[in-house]
Amino acid sequence: FEKRFPERVFDVGIAEQHAVTFAAGLATEGLVPFCAIYSSFLQRGYDQVVHDVALQNLPVRFAMDRAGLVGADGATHCGAFDVTYMASLPNMVCMAPSNEAELINMVATCAAIDDKPSCFRFPRGNGIGVDLAAAGIGKDLKGNPIEVGKGVVRHSGKDVCLLAYGSSVNEALAASELLQRSGVSATVIDARFCKPLDTDLIRRCAREHPALISIEEGSIGGFAAHVMQFLALDGLLDGGLKFRPMTLPDRFIDHGRYEDQLAEAGLTAAHIASTALSVLGKPKDAQLTLSGISA
Repeated sequence: FEKRFPERVFDVGIAEQHAVTFAAGLATEGLVPFCAIYSSFLQRGYDQVVHDVALQNLPVRFAMDRAGLVGADGATHCGAFDVTYMASLPNMVCMAPSNEAELINMVATCAAIDDKPSCFRFPRGNGIGVDLAAAGIGKDLKGNPIEVGKGVVRHSGKDVCLLAYGSSVNEALAASELLQRSGVSATVIDARFCKPLDTDLIRRCAREHPALISIEEGSIGGFAAHVMQFLALDGLLDGGLKFRPMTLPDRFIDHGRYEDQLAEAGLTAAHIASTALSVLGKPKDAQLTLSGISA
């Protein structure tokens, strides 16, 4: 991008605080700044995000790379906390794509949001191989803005709802296939947005399923916290709904293979399926069939 558009790129090195305030200044002058910083390194510029961007309600777009577990990059680069620290800010729109087509569309969505700050998180590594043309994205890789605050039903079921955010959607879809083998029908929701939440969709899922599980590759206090806040205030936890949040554990995870880290975090498809069987009260022997994961 820098080679093709040198006049549109400003490399500030590792001066994250300056990058955020610089982007805020560009926004005040009517430009459309994208501030691209690793999730873990944006922590260094958080004071500027709060005071120079969110407080002034400036349309700076934060592209947060290395969201979630990062394999060999290790604990220093693990993007565990961005959902928690960004979604807690007034005025901030927070989103996370489940694949590369969604990422392209969220870039377009952020570009279209010109009255408030916004951010999107995306994981380390390659895309999952979706057909971009089938997703409506042309060879120019220009995305299409999506409706802010609207999630998508990726799979329909009736026994349990798997409400996933970002890359966890793919593990949730795999979990739904495992559950099908045990006779459990799962709905899989791609939340897309943590803020604003798709409250209509979540309300419908809470009313139509006996159990709801949120899944995210982020720390405690993130997406699940926003979901639980809505469920509680809307009275949806006052009846028989069973809710379980699945987040990264409250500890730092050392470097290693991404697949091993995900297993250590308890966020694989097998862990999700096992959690669903447990909350539904299914027998233990059914759980043991899921890749050796016990109750």
